[in-house]
Amino acid sequence: MQHILTRYPFSSIIIIGIWVLCFMNIPESPLSDVRFIDKWTHSVMYLVLGLSISLEYLRTTRHARLRFIIIWVWLMPVLMGGLIEILQANCTGGRRSGEWLDFFADATGSTIALLIGILLVRYHARA
Repeated sequence: MQHILTRYPFSSIIIIGIWVLCFMNIPESPLSDVRFIDKWTHSVMYLVLGLSISLEYLRTTRHARLRFIIIWVWLMPVLMGGLIEILQANCTGGRRSGEWLDFFADATGSTIALLIGILLVRYHARA
């Protein structure tokens, strides 16, 4: 665990932040009227998470592997997003709802991060 926290401190903070945000009550704001604002928020959170993991990985390794990027930038965040949606639907007493569109938005953000991560790994290999 200490290895993860020392090599990926910013990513760890983002993961904790995502878990907290996904289970707290969201107050009304002027942005509440923006169409699909929650979906955009999900996409951006998972995009930032994936980019953070990619950049911290490339910063701490000499020989970047595409497999790492696929698993840790795309697969694990998508699984985390799915787990969060299941827990929201079943464990929040109706305060939060698990939605397929939220899961799709999580996967979309992670997929964009994956594509950028692949480009970064290829660039890193040439440098």
